[in-house]
Amino acid sequence: MKVDSIRPLETVLTGDFRSIEPHLQALDKHLILRTYLDGYTLGEVDTKIWLALRGNRAAVSFIRRGSLVNLARWFQWIEDNHPEIQEEVKAKDAAAKAKVAAASKAGGNYALALQDADKGVVTRFLPEPSGYLHIGHAKAALLSDYFAHQAYNGKLRLRLDDTNPSKEKQEYQDAIIEDLAMMGIKPDSVTYTSDYFDYLYDMCVRLIKEGHAYADDTDQETMRDERFKGIPSKRRDRTVEENLRLFEEMKKGSEEGRRNCIRAKISFDNPNKAMRDPVIYRCNIDTPHHRTGTKWNMYPTYDFACPVVDSHEGVTHALRSTEYTDRNPQYQWFLDTLKLRQVYMWDFARMNFIRTFLSKRKLAKLVDTGKVWGWDDPRMPTIRGVRRRGMTIAALRDFIIKQGPSRNVVTMDWTNFWASNKKEIDPVAPRHTAVLQKDVVRVKVTGAEAPAEPFSADKPKHPKNKEVGVKKVWFASELLLDQADAKSFKDGEEITLMAWGNAFVRNVAGGDPIPTLEVELNLQGDVKKTEKKVTWLAAQGQKLVPAELWDFDYLITKDVLQEEDNMEDFLNPNTATLDDAWCDEAAAQLKKDDIIQLERRGYYRVDKGLNDWKDGEEGPKGKRLVLFCIPTGKTGPK
Repeated sequence: MKVDSIRPLETVLTGDFRSIEPHLQALDKHLILRTYLDGYTLGEVDTKIWLALRGNRAAVSFIRRGSLVNLARWFQWIEDNHPEIQEEVKAKDAAAKAKVAAASKAGGNYALALQDADKGVVTRFLPEPSGYLHIGHAKAALLSDYFAHQAYNGKLRLRLDDTNPSKEKQEYQDAIIEDLAMMGIKPDSVTYTSDYFDYLYDMCVRLIKEGHAYADDTDQETMRDERFKGIPSKRRDRTVEENLRLFEEMKKGSEEGRRNCIRAKISFDNPNKAMRDPVIYRCNIDTPHHRTGTKWNMYPTYDFACPVVDSHEGVTHALRSTEYTDRNPQYQWFLDTLKLRQVYMWDFARMNFIRTFLSKRKLAKLVDTGKVWGWDDPRMPTIRGVRRRGMTIAALRDFIIKQGPSRNVVTMDWTNFWASNKKEIDPVAPRHTAVLQKDVVRVKVTGAEAPAEPFSADKPKHPKNKEVGVKKVWFASELLLDQADAKSFKDGEEITLMAWGNAFVRNVAGGDPIPTLEVELNLQGDVKKTEKKVTWLAAQGQKLVPAELWDFDYLITKDVLQEEDNMEDFLNPNTATLDDAWCDEAAAQLKKDDIIQLERRGYYRVDKGLNDWKDGEEGPKGKRLVLFCIPTGKTGPK
């Protein structure tokens, strides 16, 4: 191994372990009879290679295990005998630890020490505009934003990966940009893979001319079978001239061109199937591109466009979920083969939740078949779905940041997700009262303290937070009570009417459901001694507000769907329940997106306030509150 071939390794040795392992073995062989890589004293080559390895946690961990004896000896020798190069390392380590300490304290381990971060950090978020963002995308976006804008003084690029016009829409593109803004993510630039179609075309021509790509008209099923079995395509050895000709036919969208695709000539039998001659260009003449129209009849695949455009745009660190780990060598192959600028990779575990799938294809099927109301349905795991369910942006960001960029893949329960939200909403959610309309019980109030006429009093909207404000609570000689509460009473039992005082139960009418009962006020009674504290509404003096109380269940019945499972077999047939209710008069002022607590029922997000209805939209039930129950994390969704 010559010194001239060692010098370029400085940039390569900062990659992931799979990409650097062959270079580590070469260095070990070079050091068999040497103390230093170059010469007899510490020089520029040894310093740069040692610092590159020292900055790569995967490399350091492997070297210290000692399986490469000569490399381990050299690495330890430099560390022990040359303190003059340690200061730079210590300074980098201290800076990285200081920047990530806050996030690590919050729960996640952010001590990644991104390679060459001192030279600048540019991350990117790369969604395909083929659906709305789900919470898995939110993790990718927030982590990329965190490392660009918080851990390091870098830049975040948003690039819409619009390479498949059959699936993509302007609607999805706009929604992605809006959802990122809603989450407080502000990219420093917004670009589209379609901005680089000409450049990608030129790069593909280069691959073909240099013998690294070929045109293949093998049918899809046969190609899949050959790739699985490690059998080379019969078109693999086509001449460069023939491949270029067919690529031009693909560009024209001719019948011959449409029969072909372009495949990278990497390997036909690599143990990693992602390396088995992946398709990098395919024709699509049926659907105009939503940005470029009918200019192109063929489009690059994600596998090809991703590394090429990442490097071209100046991305320094690409973060993506572990489902792409097998494709990392493929990513590196394109950079190496086309001699493009290095981009460092970091894989993190995607978020998986029980009874939930995050496949955009499956989610789109639910929308298209009418199983849900749309992409923003509160049962959907999209950003808009969980927001409509009542998740706050602050809680969403906090929950995801706490997960950190770990590679450990786990399937989580939803309880922690919603518990983090409760911490945000409980201190500020105003309290209101609701009684179900079905079988509502009319209660006559008696006793010396019973009001002769209805009256109101100002009460705090929140028992522990005066800043939430006050509301009027009405008191009257006739009340409304829930049927379930009435059925639990015994004649003569002392109960507490919340926000009023104690009362004795009298004259419970017979029948099921119970139509009426009486209570005799005992406001001097001790509320601490009663077993039952019940909510109620005055039936006189106030204009009660009609409301719909919605609750939701999981969309599927199985905790974790397997690859062989048919989604339709596990769809939950009953995922939504609706109760009509009456709310206190103060609830008339609520508006869309307000979050409240209905006493003894739980937290709710206002999907529609009384003033949010358009003319004629309310239907026969008239204008009413529409409230969506927010899980609290105690049991997850019901």
